Amino acid sequence: MWYRRGLKISIIFLYLIIIAGAVVRMTGSGMGCPDWPQCFGYLIPPTEASELEFKPNHSYEKGQVIILGESLRVAASNFTSGSIYQETNWNTYDKHDYAAFNVWHTWIEYINRLVTALAGIPILLMIIMAFWYWKGRFWLIVGSFMVLPLMLFQAWLGKQVVDSNLLPIKITIHMIAALVIVALLLWLWFKSQQKERRLLGEKVAMSTLSRKRNTLKKYDLIFKNLMLLAVFSTLIQVAFGTQVRQYVDERVAEVGYEAKGLWLEPTTIMFYVHRSFSILITLISVYIFYRNRKLLLGHTSLLNWVLIFIGLEIMTGILMYYVDFPFGTQPLHLVIASLLFGVQFYLLLQSSRGTAGEEVFS
Repeated sequence: MWYRRGLKISIIFLYLIIIAGAVVRMTGSGMGCPDWPQCFGYLIPPTEASELEFKPNHSYEKGQVIILGESLRVAASNFTSGSIYQETNWNTYDKHDYAAFNVWHTWIEYINRLVTALAGIPILLMIIMAFWYWKGRFWLIVGSFMVLPLMLFQAWLGKQVVDSNLLPIKITIHMIAALVIVALLLWLWFKSQQKERRLLGEKVAMSTLSRKRNTLKKYDLIFKNLMLLAVFSTLIQVAFGTQVRQYVDERVAEVGYEAKGLWLEPTTIMFYVHRSFSILITLISVYIFYRNRKLLLGHTSLLNWVLIFIGLEIMTGILMYYVDFPFGTQPLHLVIASLLFGVQFYLLLQSSRGTAGEEVFS
């Protein structure tokens, strides 16, 4: 049971990381901590700009950061400053040229990093318990263990995003990597659900088992292939969306936060590709829903959520474009997309041969 608890909490934390990342993007806080893994050289970031000013007769630790003019300076070693600034005690931060402090941006980004760090606790618990829970199931043990290096890789990608001063392609890879981890965790959860059902089946009477067989999902090759197409389409759509969002960030820097009506002007080709792709995903999902109803495949509950999430995605997209980005629509748009991907991937797992019932339609 501890394995499943750790796995469930890990899934929750991963979505909290996605939500926190979306808030970071919405508020423009991606460079709130200009260094990594610390924040201005601190484990707990400063709350006032004065803490980042040079102070005479002050003890500095190696790696501590100050803002001098329009650049960051990093303490080269432990030392106590004299009455004036001495260049020999400091190195210029060379990862990027961003040097600004905004307390809100700093703490929003710091909370994002803190949530990511806390996610490691249930993940470690899950990995340790996997050796007992999946005893004799080598690939499921390996799958459980792989969550840790993937999370470390995701953290490293976060560092690359900061070091590059929010380079668009690195932001896109960072988001896609998060969804890959979501998929791995959901696969492990699905396998654990199968195991629990088998254990339950050994304890119940045959009459109960007979009733349960009637609720099993039915296998349909076309349905499974359509779900596979839907999953990859959503993944591609998320990548397109991060590119559109980067363009919005650039426009915000050019025209200011108050000029929301200009954030998508002039409109780019990528925006139209992103919008048109949403139509394709909607049509695929509607047909999947129709085929499930027609063949009584047993996936209605999750497919209802797919259509709900797609409807909310379209609604938030319309609000951003036609109503000038109402507060909260940007992170909500991204979070809903990640939830949609999760539900679609779980449906793909349910629709695969060997996990459904014996009846085959195509």
